[in-house]
Amino acid sequence: MKFNELGLSETTLAMLDAIGYETPTPIQEQTIKLALAGRDVIGQAQTGTGKTAAFGLPTIDSIDASNGAIQALVIAPTRELAVQNQEELFRFGKAKSLKVRTVYGGSSIERQIKALKSGAHIVVGTPGRIVDLIKRKALKLSDLKTLILDEADEMLNMGFLEDIEFIISSTPTERQTLLFSATMPADIKKIGVKFMKNPEHIKVVSKEMTADNIDQYFVKAKEFEKFDVLTRLIDVERPELAIIFGRTKRRVDEITRGLKLRGYRAEGIHGDLDQSKRMAVLRDFKAGHLDILVATDVAARGLDISGVTHVYNYDITQDQESYVHRIGRTGRAGKSGRSVTFVTYNEMGYLRAIENLTKKPMKGLKPPTKDEAYRASLGVAMDEVKRDLTDETLREKLGKFDKQAAKLMEEFDVKELVSLLIQGRVKDPDTMEKVDISPERPLPFNNGEAGFKGKKGRGGGRGRGRDNRDSNYRSGKSGDGENRGGKRNWGNKRNDRDDNRGGYRGKRDDRRDEHKSDNKKPRPRTGTEKKSGFVMRNRGDK
Repeated sequence: MKFNELGLSETTLAMLDAIGYETPTPIQEQTIKLALAGRDVIGQAQTGTGKTAAFGLPTIDSIDASNGAIQALVIAPTRELAVQNQEELFRFGKAKSLKVRTVYGGSSIERQIKALKSGAHIVVGTPGRIVDLIKRKALKLSDLKTLILDEADEMLNMGFLEDIEFIISSTPTERQTLLFSATMPADIKKIGVKFMKNPEHIKVVSKEMTADNIDQYFVKAKEFEKFDVLTRLIDVERPELAIIFGRTKRRVDEITRGLKLRGYRAEGIHGDLDQSKRMAVLRDFKAGHLDILVATDVAARGLDISGVTHVYNYDITQDQESYVHRIGRTGRAGKSGRSVTFVTYNEMGYLRAIENLTKKPMKGLKPPTKDEAYRASLGVAMDEVKRDLTDETLREKLGKFDKQAAKLMEEFDVKELVSLLIQGRVKDPDTMEKVDISPERPLPFNNGEAGFKGKKGRGGGRGRGRDNRDSNYRSGKSGDGENRGGKRNWGNKRNDRDDNRGGYRGKRDDRRDEHKSDNKKPRPRTGTEKKSGFVMRNRGDK
């Protein structure tokens, strides 16, 4: 099927032809016709399947450009996804001269109010900021025709259910609602029943969750070995653009610091960075000024960056769905991609559970040796020298050093001079900066099987809590009375009290679009508690 068979306007078809869109993806093919007919739609599909165009194209077609009021509202879980959606919608609506505004936390609300007053046909934003603007009466939705919820499951995981219900209740009753989600938990179904009119449910089958053109590998490594193995892999595989996923914000910072120490062009993004820094890093990565982006799951959610050749999962994911979102950053637009997942020996159960979901077994990968990494780095250095010496513009600039070069050649052997040049470009494993990465707590483990889908077990949780993103495993009632919330002695260590009260809970990462401090003081002791330990609390405790 082609786009011209879906009922889109000639203006939109001409725009699609100009930007190179040829064939609709399955979610686009099934959604666009229904949306153009005015139907409410619940679309279930993974990130990277073309959902922005699925809701964006019919929305653009339905907007009256002569009416300057807000006619469409898109709600997204993160600032990055909101900005990405705004960019795509602006590109789609450029031929109609549509104004598309973004609103999100971490940026001046006064500036955003001013932009809204200057006119907007479409507004894209995060839930918290949209609620603020509605309450300030700066976001007027009386003329709204279409409401879109993108990545709805992620918004619920981040605790935005009340905000979403408030926003929906602030929109006109006579509107079209398009809801897109990777999974379909009960709360999303309730939204469909409560706020949508006889919605059509579109589901992209699971076989499309991972592309066949992504080669998936795993590497067994002990925690202290991971970073050295990672850098060797980067040297040997020589990715053009790579994303490394860490489980927590601290992990991302330490990996980024280590990569910089070893000479890689890398930056990290997570929820503690201010918005301007996050956007600057993403711009540099998209422009090719960076080779490596290090990110948490939530910070990278929904990112659509072309040209990513490799994804490295420094920490394995706690749930299968997050794994699919991670590797979906590569292998896009028909190009091949490669993912490598690091696992410790007791995490193999998680690996098998992921394979069961993707229906594609991962291949074991032998880590490169020091010598292999050195030879690969030497090859890169030689290629760089040859490239620079064949660059006419660069060679012209080298002319101003002719006298100094001649003087050095009189004093030293030419071979030694060239060797010095190459040495400055080679990453030698024996002389590399030593990097220490703080170990993460192991994931909950149940007799050789992963703790997916709420399996009970010793020290394991009853189910996944809201804080499971970025490995913030929040336990429910434990399967064993002595180990409620995991090994009790974890909570007795003073330096772990924020991360491990109530089991492997961790700090909440990127929970809201406006960052709030997660450092919590322990509850004061009572006379009935032991002096040596901190209070252990579970979700079931009162």
